Amino acid sequence: MRNSIRWILVLYTTLISGSMSDLFAASGMGQDWPQFRGPTRDGKSAETGLLTEWPADGPQLLWSKTDLGAGFSHVATAEGLVYGTGLIGKEGILWAYTLDGQLKWKVSYGPEYSDAHPGARTIPTVHEKLVYVVSAFGKLSCFQAADGKPVWSADLFKDYDARPIQWGFSESVLIDGDQVFATPVGKKAAMVSLDRRTGKPVWASPPLEGESSFCSPLLVEHGKTRMIVTLTNQAVAAFSPEDGAILWQFPYENARQNHCVTPIYHDGILYVTSGYGKGAIALAISDDGRSVKQLWEQPRQDPVHGQAVLVDGYVYASSHQKSAGRWTCVDFKTGKLVWDEPGVGKGGSVIWADGLLYCYSEDGNVGMVRPSPDKCQVISAFKVPMGDGTHWAHPVVSHGRLFLRHGNALMCYDIAKSDESPKS
Repeated sequence: MRNSIRWILVLYTTLISGSMSDLFAASGMGQDWPQFRGPTRDGKSAETGLLTEWPADGPQLLWSKTDLGAGFSHVATAEGLVYGTGLIGKEGILWAYTLDGQLKWKVSYGPEYSDAHPGARTIPTVHEKLVYVVSAFGKLSCFQAADGKPVWSADLFKDYDARPIQWGFSESVLIDGDQVFATPVGKKAAMVSLDRRTGKPVWASPPLEGESSFCSPLLVEHGKTRMIVTLTNQAVAAFSPEDGAILWQFPYENARQNHCVTPIYHDGILYVTSGYGKGAIALAISDDGRSVKQLWEQPRQDPVHGQAVLVDGYVYASSHQKSAGRWTCVDFKTGKLVWDEPGVGKGGSVIWADGLLYCYSEDGNVGMVRPSPDKCQVISAFKVPMGDGTHWAHPVVSHGRLFLRHGNALMCYDIAKSDESPKS
């Protein structure tokens, strides 16, 4: 009853203001997903009031689009808008829709990757009225979030003497305060900081051996030391956000030098993993933040680009080669493989919201899984009904909705409980 009264008040206020698309956001019951892997880049949402099971054919489809352009990127949400990228022709297109599926604007951000596995890679980063994207060719662009008007751009490869990498630059940039960080790994700098409002350089780190390797960086607060952690194709590395100093690096390579998975930080320990049989390691960061040592190794948890989530002391992820695409659970403290099961299908990505895992397999199956070290319990699952190509985009949970990307298609599902839903 209380929720119904609240919805009536919110609806009345929203109708007066003429902003129907912001209804769910205005209620205060949802949460934005404004960047790669969510609010804190760990694949976890604080959203509650979500369905605990779905019908056999999945939750209700609220709206869909099938003309977004090719892409592997998930959406970002902020202040009532849904942002994403796609490849149309040879141009990268940044677009924004309202939460109820109305096109707000779209704009080109320049040439995008159209060779093998053509499609947009970058996930928009939205922060304080601005949205940032970077192309596969290293062009970092900033636009006004409300209307898509360009603000500034920078050519990372040219400015820092970095060469284009096979499959294309795939990093989603990180914001901290007034700085935007990117990792071109060029001859002039490994990581760079730009003023997020103007695009002017703030600092350039010393260069590192190797090249960029698809990883999106993570800001870590370790005691009194703040650091930005990412992977090149040869190492895990940490940089000072204040001046770009390299705090430490740790050798880490796989057979393809392909490291897409952003590390997870918890209680002084970094979880690092990648596919092609390399698998997971845990690194303990020293008290002063200037060095690391390896604690354990677990090769059977080796996701390629589907990432991993840490829930109550256990890491959940799909596998690649070592477990033939099966889903795995690993003890964060010891590295012990707790279980290894088929889950929702071969390989894929995972996030967490309202106590449950949302798993999206490369077979096109989406399922809710109860996180538990005891077994892999799939509660509900359905097949993604539209789109084309590989199922590589990650699911997103935001404002009572589940967003699924498949190639040129975006689907928005209602996953709010009936008394929390905008429709009730």
